[in-house]
Amino acid sequence: MRVMLYTGKGGVGKTTISAATGVRCAELGYRTVVLSTDLAHSLADSFDTKLEPEPMLVAPNLWAQESDIYYNLNRYWGTVQHWINALFAWRGVEELAAEELAVLPGMDELANLLWIDTHARRGDFDVIIVDCAPTGETLRLLSFPEIARWWVQKLLPVHRRIATVLRPVVRTWIGMPLPENAVYDSIQDLFVQLDGMHATLVDPEVTTVRLVLNPEKMVIKEAQRTYTYLNLFGYPADLVVCNRMLPSSVRDSYFDDWRTSQATYRQEVEANFAPLPILDVPLFGKEVVGIDALSEMARAVYGERDPTEIRYRGRVQTTEQVDGGYVLKLRLPFVSKENIHLLTSGDELVVHVGQQKRNVILPRALVGLTTQGARFEGDTLEIRFSREKGERNGGKSKR
Repeated sequence: MRVMLYTGKGGVGKTTISAATGVRCAELGYRTVVLSTDLAHSLADSFDTKLEPEPMLVAPNLWAQESDIYYNLNRYWGTVQHWINALFAWRGVEELAAEELAVLPGMDELANLLWIDTHARRGDFDVIIVDCAPTGETLRLLSFPEIARWWVQKLLPVHRRIATVLRPVVRTWIGMPLPENAVYDSIQDLFVQLDGMHATLVDPEVTTVRLVLNPEKMVIKEAQRTYTYLNLFGYPADLVVCNRMLPSSVRDSYFDDWRTSQATYRQEVEANFAPLPILDVPLFGKEVVGIDALSEMARAVYGERDPTEIRYRGRVQTTEQVDGGYVLKLRLPFVSKENIHLLTSGDELVVHVGQQKRNVILPRALVGLTTQGARFEGDTLEIRFSREKGERNGGKSKR
């Protein structure tokens, strides 16, 4: 089984890339499902057909689905939600408002992503393609199982025993509905499923995340930020798709400035995401809608190569906590080990190695800390951050 998640800033074309990838995988004989976790779906528009919360066959070997918030919550969170509704009703909250309030923050996105685990356990598909919400921040919610595991193992059993003792008294004298055992069972089952999904998504031999972007400043910055958090939380990335590149066949002088701008930012993409492979996708002269058009786009993206091929193995960027600070590790192959220059500005770290420059969006834990120098270990640059005074701006280090 292969899981591929496509993420990027809203409007970069990730839904179309996801759908096109699904079409190509199906053409190669893989049983493929394309799943949209975006709350504002557009996957049905790409396939030019109506989709449902459950997978629907849209072409030979190809299924697609647009997950529905309330359908998913009822499926994964229904027992707990009924208890929360009853609790709000006890407090006098109107029924309709109680139903809306029972949708806890983040649960809609998590419920959407739980379909990955559902499909993986069923084994109905060879390839699962996920058209993610317009921000990689959704993926940060997947760190939740680490906290949930402790909560289920330590706190939940104690809370359940207390509720069992107090339930008759509270119900009789106060009228407040305490959770029944079925609620605790549902919460525990949900967390176990989240844990299973997390294990699938951090397995680099099964899952990879692919960043879709356009050669534009704001889009590239958002992609960098997403990439930082992917590395921070251990989600393997193997590919960058640079979409809507102006074709060289367009000669009209009206597009000269645009062509120059794209060329500049394309170099920036290369510098900031290397050694991840980067695929250039031309701007199409027509709307990419329907199976035939998506198949054409897939050829433009992948050529004759298999989209399920893992294009890069290994984490390019990691952050480790050490005594008194952190160490940020960047894999920078094929660069000089002399004259390392570091410059921090806000949440960005600019790394100059010889003639090479790389902009890195720092995790929040590192923002405002002082760089204490850098060194190479093999082809990995290690940069130390500390709260102590040191080489903050323009710091240099040689090995």
